[in-house]
Amino acid sequence: MRRIGVLTSGGDSPGMNAAIRSAVRCGVEAGMEMYAIERGYEGLIDGEINRIGYRDVGDILHRGGTIIKSARSLRFMTEEGIDKAMNVLETFGIEGLIVIGGDGSLTGGLELSKRGITVMGLPGTIDNDLGYTDYTIGFDTAVSTVLDAITKLRDTSSAHERTTVIEVMGRNCGDIALISGLAGGAQAALVPEVKEDINEICKRIVMSANSGKQHSIVIRAEGYEMSSEEVVQAIAKKTGRETKLVILSYLQRGGSPTMGDRVLATTTAAKAIDLLVDGSQSKAIGIVDNKIVAYDLADALKQKREFDMDKYRLIELLGK
Repeated sequence: MRRIGVLTSGGDSPGMNAAIRSAVRCGVEAGMEMYAIERGYEGLIDGEINRIGYRDVGDILHRGGTIIKSARSLRFMTEEGIDKAMNVLETFGIEGLIVIGGDGSLTGGLELSKRGITVMGLPGTIDNDLGYTDYTIGFDTAVSTVLDAITKLRDTSSAHERTTVIEVMGRNCGDIALISGLAGGAQAALVPEVKEDINEICKRIVMSANSGKQHSIVIRAEGYEMSSEEVVQAIAKKTGRETKLVILSYLQRGGSPTMGDRVLATTTAAKAIDLLVDGSQSKAIGIVDNKIVAYDLADALKQKREFDMDKYRLIELLGK
């Protein structure tokens, strides 16, 4: 396999640049021609492809975002769009593709693999919602960003003896809320995986206040069944405490990647090149029990993520 393309797709995540750097440099060292595909599958359909070399990826390891840009492509969700993408890959003579993205991006890669392109999928998403890997590229940084916000908001919440509801990303997976809530000392984490009685949350807040707790932090994943506004209104009404809402939104996607995300991105991309050199079939690459693993791409996408109820209950226990 001689010519390899690299693309980032869907929502950007800190560590994507580290993965690009590793893939390009390891590929060049292996004697491959590396090609950057800009704007994900959208750019692939439009032929936005350029040769990329060893020095082109210098000084990007620490940068958030993605130097080759990302996009969501409605055209690629059609047979016509996939056919156009295949025509472009054949025109450029690209035989292998490294796709860095989340579930939708890797599913798109699977469609190309069915048409003969060898695809190596790297888990690039802050949501940590891929079942085949313990962690995804960008998750650690996103949680660190939330923790920084919690620390700052705790100061002002304590000063005013108020409750602060912090909305974080996670439409279908509550891992950002779960882990940031546990590590940040939140009183509760509201996640799409658990139907939590808001009355129990309010009762907990009141009992904590009665025992001397000056403030309360509640983390809400965006996919939780009640909206953030509804949660704020319910807490304010049922507890009688001033309650504020903070929505972190795209702050969670930005920033320099943490050590964990840099290492995960670098090692999974290096593994992708190794597999391409060995003539492997399409794989999804991740980390399990602190070891880099590779599964059949189709099988990996079928794996469901299990929510960690033990950590969820620990938030309640420690947040009283």
